[in-house]
Amino acid sequence: MDKQGTNQWSQLQMTIPMAENRKESDEDKIATAKGVAKGNKKKFLEDKVFLQELEDVDKDTKIRQNSSELLVITKTKKLVAYVITITEKSPKKFRAVFVNRIQNYCLDCLEYLIEANSLRTDNTKNKERRKECQHQAFLKLKLLGYMSFLSLESECILRKQYEQISLQVADCINLLVAWRKSDADRFGK
Repeated sequence: MDKQGTNQWSQLQMTIPMAENRKESDEDKIATAKGVAKGNKKKFLEDKVFLQELEDVDKDTKIRQNSSELLVITKTKKLVAYVITITEKSPKKFRAVFVNRIQNYCLDCLEYLIEANSLRTDNTKNKERRKECQHQAFLKLKLLGYMSFLSLESECILRKQYEQISLQVADCINLLVAWRKSDADRFGK
């Protein structure tokens, strides 16, 4: 690269915030812990306890949360980013079988969550579609968990990668269940 190209690249790098420099705020972590506690029907104890437990979970992937975005969508985006990152490093012989399926389950889940969140709840048809999208997202998360287990057994992913996926999937499922419960309480069964 010539000197002018190097200077332009340096300027571009300074203007774009790097993903590893982004930090998830303590408020986001506390909100996550409260959502998970509610999903598990447990009492939220103290902010500090949950902050200590959550410190190591989100080390690798940092995605900015839009202030109007649901926490379950943000967590799913982090899950998608993590899964795509680790599956790119999988052996080639597994890419056609496990890697594509795992990535598609993640992306499908994110698609269903975004669709469910974007539906207006002013009529019965939209409420039913929202419930169906939430259910489909739940199924995709369950399938992702099982497919990642099969990937571990076939040595497509490492144990620590499987554990991280499992933690994130469980977190997303708990937040999704809490969202569904909130909708059921708000709209009636």
